[in-house]
Amino acid sequence: MTLDLNPLPFPRAILFDLDGTLIDSAPDITAAVNELLVGRDLPPFPVETVTTMIGDGMPKLVERAFEASGNPLAGRALEQVVQDMTPIYLRHLTGRSSLMPGVREALAEFHMMGIAMAVTTNKPQRAAREVLLHFGLVDMLGAIVGGDAVSHKKPAPDALLLALERLRIGVEGALMVGDSKADVGAARAAGLPVALVRGGYTQIPVEELGADLVCDSLLQLPSALQALRKAA
Repeated sequence: MTLDLNPLPFPRAILFDLDGTLIDSAPDITAAVNELLVGRDLPPFPVETVTTMIGDGMPKLVERAFEASGNPLAGRALEQVVQDMTPIYLRHLTGRSSLMPGVREALAEFHMMGIAMAVTTNKPQRAAREVLLHFGLVDMLGAIVGGDAVSHKKPAPDALLLALERLRIGVEGALMVGDSKADVGAARAAGLPVALVRGGYTQIPVEELGADLVCDSLLQLPSALQALRKAA
């Protein structure tokens, strides 16, 4: 666990990223990408390769997959393949995915403390809600904002600001929790402090992304924030 020297304000609301932060969805995303590729007589990728493509929404995922296969797409051709990917993607949401370490326990603790929580993700809204329902997390959340619910995906601040609007909490009372550069960028653009959790899908070490707090898992986050509260 790494703490910034400046204590964070104790949050009234926490906004969580989904893929790589709450859910290890890489196996399901890999299955969807490979179904799309194999259907076009292209070779499949291992999960380690697809993991490097995750983080900026489904269109970017498709673009990266075809570029890595040696068949780059752009313009209307890319748009068509993204449309073809949508039903495939929606068939591969929960069959191979699992909760990241400490997620259920951390969210339950924050819920008991009365902290409002939301998910802000570049995943499509329908997909995000289905995943969260599958893992039994929806009842602890005050809002779910998918990438298709806003004009600009993370690292733009749109999803974070919409989630806070729905929670009726200002930016001064909130914290973003994620695993990637996009989460840090969105938090900074929204004026929020940000905590990162190791073990997600970033290709850059989390210590180098400029977060205010870095934890080994979400299990550490409640105690880390309690320590910061006492230090503030």
